[in-house]
Amino acid sequence: MSDRQGGAGLRQSWQSSQMLLVLPLALIAAITVVDTQAAEDIHLGPALVIAPALTASFAGPRTTGAVGALTVAAQTVMGTVRGGLPTANNIVQIITLSVLSVLVVLYCAIRDRKRAQLARIRSVAEAAQRVLMWPLPDQLGFVRIASLYLAAEDEAQIGGDLYAATRAFDGVRVLIGDVRGKGLPAVGEAATLLGAFREAAPRSPALTDLAEALEQSVQRHTADFEPPEEAGERFATALLVEIPDGRPIVRLASCGHPPPLLVSQGRTLTVPALHPSPPLGVQPTRPGERVLYEAPFEPGDTLLLYTDGVIEARDAGGRFYPLAERIARWTDAPPDTLVQRVRRDLVAHTGGLLNDDAALVALQRTSAEHGRHHGRIIATDALRLSIRPGSPTG
Repeated sequence: MSDRQGGAGLRQSWQSSQMLLVLPLALIAAITVVDTQAAEDIHLGPALVIAPALTASFAGPRTTGAVGALTVAAQTVMGTVRGGLPTANNIVQIITLSVLSVLVVLYCAIRDRKRAQLARIRSVAEAAQRVLMWPLPDQLGFVRIASLYLAAEDEAQIGGDLYAATRAFDGVRVLIGDVRGKGLPAVGEAATLLGAFREAAPRSPALTDLAEALEQSVQRHTADFEPPEEAGERFATALLVEIPDGRPIVRLASCGHPPPLLVSQGRTLTVPALHPSPPLGVQPTRPGERVLYEAPFEPGDTLLLYTDGVIEARDAGGRFYPLAERIARWTDAPPDTLVQRVRRDLVAHTGGLLNDDAALVALQRTSAEHGRHHGRIIATDALRLSIRPGSPTG
């Protein structure tokens, strides 16, 4: 938010408070006039406490205190007009209004202090998110990018889901992952995985090499920081994506992560995930165990990466969010529009209550240097399965 936008917001808030202040002031005036004109056995003074209580809902302690003092003055005027101030009833009402006004002012002060603390916590969380998980650019090379992050914990901006993208080896490499746990307790593991990806992505010739580097980093982190009571329970799923500049293909290496969705020629397909490797941190992998997949990825195609917090989100009836079914409605949407539509639909599906962190990354190839590619899926054990571009694969 810019300084100009922030200043405009403050001015608008101040003007709104000034307009709302008319209500308690009018209430004080109306009660005072009616009480002084009413019969002797009718006393409206106790209703004056509504004014400072109402003011506390939109104003700070100073304004609330001023309205409280005005109610005490109004009670004094009413007591004087109706037969003299020294009566026991008038004195009790004045003392009661004074005490209640002071309590309301104290409430306002405590509330504003909590709000300031919460604002500082939010700013720290936002700063931490920018440091740990840099915002993805709108475009890298020949790839348009849009992303979404929804944290499950209230007021949290970061959690156990993560994503990152970088240029490497004349192409774009993308990571999306999900560490065990959610919210702030999972931030340490997420930071480790992100740091390892940024360090190893430009140095690993193949995605399988990059996956090995991430595995080693997670294993080191687990050995150093895993509590004894959680032995064997720290792990992370990850999906590595590589989109080379010169060929209309996409390469993927899955470490126990849900397979992405491919939107191509107006159809939504599930990219095959044949025997994905175990999640990172579960067990050391043997040479050749990790598998590399290759599939067509033509200009205009969109690849949607997601974490299980999206597909496992439930509605009030316990039904999972049907991501593939909903994506089929928006096959012509650009990445940023697609992500925002999923966000609105997911929030509506869950009623705004997520049980787990959720992340989405949409990747769309904008152009390629060569013609149409009849892709294949490549495994490290030399298994080759041909597929027809545009045919359902899952």
